[in-house]
Amino acid sequence: MKVGFAGSGNMAAALARGLRGHGDPGLPMAFADGGSGRAAQLAEELGGDRADGLAELAQDCELIILAVKPKALAEAADGLSGFRGPLVSVLGATSAGDLGRAFPDAAVLRTMPNVAVEAGRGVICHAPPSDPAVVAPALELLGGIATLVELEEDLLDPATAVMGCAPAYLALACEALAAAGTEAGLDAELSTRLVGLTAAGTGELLTAQDPSDLQRAVASPGGSTEAGLEALEEHGAREAFGAAVTASLERMAGRR
Repeated sequence: MKVGFAGSGNMAAALARGLRGHGDPGLPMAFADGGSGRAAQLAEELGGDRADGLAELAQDCELIILAVKPKALAEAADGLSGFRGPLVSVLGATSAGDLGRAFPDAAVLRTMPNVAVEAGRGVICHAPPSDPAVVAPALELLGGIATLVELEEDLLDPATAVMGCAPAYLALACEALAAAGTEAGLDAELSTRLVGLTAAGTGELLTAQDPSDLQRAVASPGGSTEAGLEALEEHGAREAFGAAVTASLERMAGRR
């Protein structure tokens, strides 16, 4: 199965790198863009083909990942006209109904991945497929680089706010912790590495433990972690993260 990427931006790159490095190393891939040059760069990096346009992707590929800007949906639909295979959309603020109308001949799957797919440890939430049998190979492929979670479509925005946006929020927290470690005397590179390794390990623990249980396990009564958690509460960390999710949801709603 040859996978075509209609759009070669950050999410397309994350998916392609994940598929190459952690999914199927021999998977044939082709890339197209709107003139940015990123398709050629990804093709060179990952050993795929650069397509001259979306029509070439539609002709040569069995699966297409739609990763254009939402405002370019109509243009993409025109270029991919007649494509009948599974089409996986990663477009925000674009409903399954909009996708179905744009691609009436294709079996469309609306998904929302996060960037951890690049490391083979992503999460991909998706709406119920319009044609489960046709999109089954696509889901099997994506399942090699992510945990797949099927949700009713009206829950995709909340899911995106906590799993699609969260890598940036977690990275901000890690950046702040690393900077604090540097101010306390650690070498900046070492501080960043220590925080990154700790975040990776903590992520593993959180797949099996409740966050509150993990906090209690680390924070001994009267200890330094307890003092830190109290300071975070005092400075509104919990409310700040809640506000971030709310702001993301409001921005998604405003784009419709």
